[in-house]
Amino acid sequence: MLGTLRDRRLLWPGLAALAGLALLISLGNWQMQRLAWKDGLIAAIADRAHAEPVPLAAAEERAARGEDVEYTRVAVAGHFVNDREMHLYALDDVHGPGFHVITPLRLGDGSMVLVNRGFVPNDLKDPARRGAGRLSGVVKVTGLLRHPDTQGMFDPPNDAARNIWYWRDIDAMAAAAAGPEAARVHRSIIDAEADPAVPGGWPKGGTTRLELPNRHLEYALTWYGLAAALVAVFVVFAVGRWRQPITK
Repeated sequence: MLGTLRDRRLLWPGLAALAGLALLISLGNWQMQRLAWKDGLIAAIADRAHAEPVPLAAAEERAARGEDVEYTRVAVAGHFVNDREMHLYALDDVHGPGFHVITPLRLGDGSMVLVNRGFVPNDLKDPARRGAGRLSGVVKVTGLLRHPDTQGMFDPPNDAARNIWYWRDIDAMAAAAAGPEAARVHRSIIDAEADPAVPGGWPKGGTTRLELPNRHLEYALTWYGLAAALVAVFVVFAVGRWRQPITK
């Protein structure tokens, strides 16, 4: 009889603890699934970023088939339209605040693709101060294909009139690049690889960060740890409740 009464006193706390335990374990398992997905994504990006470059058209054909082509290494050739370069606000680990120089590259068929040539510090934003780096003639560019951005919650609006951009709005940038001839502009951006041969040294290419945040194992261990803590707390609670005298 006394055992039955004690069992009843632990019934609802036990059910609540069991539900919490199931939830915490399922959250830990979900994070482990996310970890496997993120590891696969990182490996796929690394493979694309270090593969032999492919023509832009080939990458676009793969994208049209539904393949993920971001960070695909591509190679293009054409003429930079230097008087239409755009300045995308950026922070550099060494030089601090500055801009990525995004310049339209006119391809052989007359279309254009936007090329992120790399970083310049604030004092070199004015193209006149880095004239040697404004390449003329046919240039070959190898880099990583990037998707355009969407405006983040804390991103300021782009200021096309002042040519200061805070996020890669491909439609607005394409309109600025197309010019009066209304050239067709590809809806991707190429992050150029580092090129030590650029006269004057600026812009500095190779700005793409391939490291993706991957804290899913940490999160999984947190959920599993909370599950273990819940079990320990319930055991202490149950032992204490079991030892309490039953009052009628």
